[in-house]
Amino acid sequence: MAEAGGAGCDHYRRSCLLQAPCCGKFYVCRLCHDSKEDHQMDRFKVKQVQCAKCRRIQQAQQSCEDCSSVFGEYYCGICHLFDKDKKQYHCEKCGICRIGPKEDFFHCSKCNLCLALSLQGKHKCIENVSRQDCPICLEDIHTSRVGAHVLPCGHLLHRTCYEDMLKEGYRCPLCMHSALDMSRYWRQLDDEVAQTPMPTEYQNMMVEVNSNTFLTVPPSSLPPLLATLCPPRSRSRE
Repeated sequence: MAEAGGAGCDHYRRSCLLQAPCCGKFYVCRLCHDSKEDHQMDRFKVKQVQCAKCRRIQQAQQSCEDCSSVFGEYYCGICHLFDKDKKQYHCEKCGICRIGPKEDFFHCSKCNLCLALSLQGKHKCIENVSRQDCPICLEDIHTSRVGAHVLPCGHLLHRTCYEDMLKEGYRCPLCMHSALDMSRYWRQLDDEVAQTPMPTEYQNMMVEVNSNTFLTVPPSSLPPLLATLCPPRSRSRE
């Protein structure tokens, strides 16, 4: 039997243990259970909890019916989530609890995920994108305790995975579009190009540019490009 010690575990702050409906064992949380067992606990089917203070086994509820210990400042009777108050709320459309405050988020029905209000009408929607695994760590995003970061292309990464990715590059690992707002960089290039005279022989020359970022950008929004034409490669081996 796992010990709670009245302080919860590495994942949650709570004063009770959950009885796993699958195997009947007691664990502080489903994540502790899943790391020890060869199966997963269904959080929605939890019926019984054990008080970490008096050890009374009872129906899942916010406080102990015997010693009145509060199992968690926040309690969801659907997810059976006990934790300290983080302004959590249960989203019926997501099907799980999210960290709020609720008024700072909205549920995007197409992406099937709660997002910050600052992204409402300002992000690219991808059908059920939250049900896709993170392309960096290949772990679940929808039910993860780690927040999701929405890339300009619409794909999702764990926030921590996004931060790690930026240490190596700045492109979405799925579609290779820029993962950052490059407008400031383009303006810098504009200034440099404006100060660089175009050689006469190249003034009317047109070239094709392949870019993952510019595929969906209107031609009028493309930054001016200055390039050097390389001489033809010699077939000589000398």
